[in-house]
Amino acid sequence: MSRKPRLTPLAPDADASRAEPEPVLSFAGVGLRYGRGEEVLRDVCFDLPAGSFHFLTGPSGAGKSSLLKLIYRAERPSRGLVTLFGQDLSVLPRSQLPLLRRRIGVVFQDFRLLDHLSAFDNAALPLRLAGQAPKAWRDDVAEMLTWVGLGSKLHAMPPTLSGGEKQRLAIARAVMGQPDILLADEPTGNVDNDMAQRILRLFVELNRLGTTVLIASHDQDLVARSGMPELRLEQGRLIARADA
Repeated sequence: MSRKPRLTPLAPDADASRAEPEPVLSFAGVGLRYGRGEEVLRDVCFDLPAGSFHFLTGPSGAGKSSLLKLIYRAERPSRGLVTLFGQDLSVLPRSQLPLLRRRIGVVFQDFRLLDHLSAFDNAALPLRLAGQAPKAWRDDVAEMLTWVGLGSKLHAMPPTLSGGEKQRLAIARAVMGQPDILLADEPTGNVDNDMAQRILRLFVELNRLGTTVLIASHDQDLVARSGMPELRLEQGRLIARADA
């Protein structure tokens, strides 16, 4: 059994001078507020090395989903700096967003499937957008959908799928293109424990191929069993990290 990661309080003046791999993602003094409300993220600072695997944890309302939105530029920080692939996301021209997002796989809590496309075509969408020929990925898409338990639903339309099936389809779509970074917002929230473990293995394998993985989850048992390092948010602040 994997031991639960040990949480270590973040030192306010931690030594940032030690040599580490170049981060693929960096937050420096980041704050986020919606409108004139209170900040939902406060002074968030962390780096993710390329090829790393982390869980983002914390209670509901801690700011996990908001933090992910800053990474794929659905939101901009109210203050501070978010850097992805060496680019300051706050000043990235809108014309460059599509190219940036093709390097990011996102599993949304609300799935965001296209209802007019079949399960197969939803899963294949990142590959189509990348300009790959269908003959190069047709079998891979079918294999992935079978692996997540949707082999009999290739031609099903999203409105006919259950919540758990939509969740698995959203995951298949996010990983199909082997993105440089994968962001998953509660990806096991609508599946049973066995499927949750299977999905975790899929993410681990993707990480072994070089993808940086960040999973927002409230499932502490899943986090503990994974043995992966943990970033924890509480009331918008990154209060702790865990060493696997």
